[in-house]
Amino acid sequence: MKNRVELLGYYGSDEVIACSAWTSTSRNLTQDKKARIPKLLDMLWSNGHETPFEKAMVHFLVDTDIASHIHLLKHRISSLNAESARYKELKEDKSYIPEDWPIAWQIKLEEFTSLSNSLYHECLEDLTRTIGRKRAKESARFFKTYNSQIQADVSFNMRSFANFQKLRNSEHAQTEIRDIARVMYDLVSQIDGNPFRYTLQAWNNVELIK
Repeated sequence: MKNRVELLGYYGSDEVIACSAWTSTSRNLTQDKKARIPKLLDMLWSNGHETPFEKAMVHFLVDTDIASHIHLLKHRISSLNAESARYKELKEDKSYIPEDWPIAWQIKLEEFTSLSNSLYHECLEDLTRTIGRKRAKESARFFKTYNSQIQADVSFNMRSFANFQKLRNSEHAQTEIRDIARVMYDLVSQIDGNPFRYTLQAWNNVELIK
């Protein structure tokens, strides 16, 4: 299975971020002030005044390999909750096979993953009888490979989302997490009405997203 990303929802907009910045003076949004939002957001971001961007959020559901899930955990994110083999048996053996590998190595990884999944279920069943279900679940998962897929519920405030995009939507990032980051960015840029148009533009003006 391929890794997949779904945008569940979002809160805020360029206006919400701008109003947060204008709180110290006046939040009254006149037409003149609305016209100044693009320059304001650009000025805020380029000068490191990033706190107002924390007032807006994006929320995703991700089916991801465990290796990429670890990358997600390493960022200043607002919230992450994921499917856990500690609390339940992972009965659906989802796995990720890199498409850019030669076919021979894809087959070898598929075979290895199949063996790993089989041992996971066998171990869990056998250990349940000897050390109890709870310990069996949390320890049998050692047989799960890095390419095993789990589902993660991830939300970022826009400041944290920028940090994630800078490090993971990059030519230097691992292919799998880069693909996830790119899809997330595209989904946010394609929201009806383009509520974060000038926020994304401000990031791009300082070459955050390449």
